[in-house]
Order: sequence, then C-alpha cells, then structure tokens
Amino acid sequence: MAQSQSLRRARPAPRQPLLRRLFALALLSRQRRALARLDAALLKDIGLTQDEAAEEARRAIWDVPAHWRHPL
Repeated sequence: MAQSQSLRRARPAPRQPLLRRLFALALLSRQRRALARLDAALLKDIGLTQDEAAEEARRAIWDVPAHWRHPL
C-alpha cells in the first residue's frame, strides 16, 4: 500500500488542468465567432482583411496557437 501511494505522488502533475484547457478552448471559439461578425472597417482597424478574418474563424477548435501546445 505504501508503495502504491508513493508511486501516485511521484507521477508529475499535468502542466495545465483539463478544466483550464477546456475554458481556454471555449474562449478561443467565442473569440473566433466574434471576429467573423466584425465589419470591414473594424477589421481594417485591427489590420485584418475580411478573408483573413473568415479564415481564422473557420479554424477548428483544436487548431490552437503554437505556443499553447505542450508535449504530454
């Protein structure tokens, strides 16, 4: 019994809890939907074309920025 407890403690904790990852993905999805609703003038203010905004909005939920990806 003591050995199994020490093995459980020895396993490294996940770098980012699952709930936090899910929240971040939900937020990203919401931001992409909002980006798709912006008109040409607002997109111009942030330096994007309508085509670029549409392309970003179409990305899959798991297609996240490279700096989010972690080796497991």
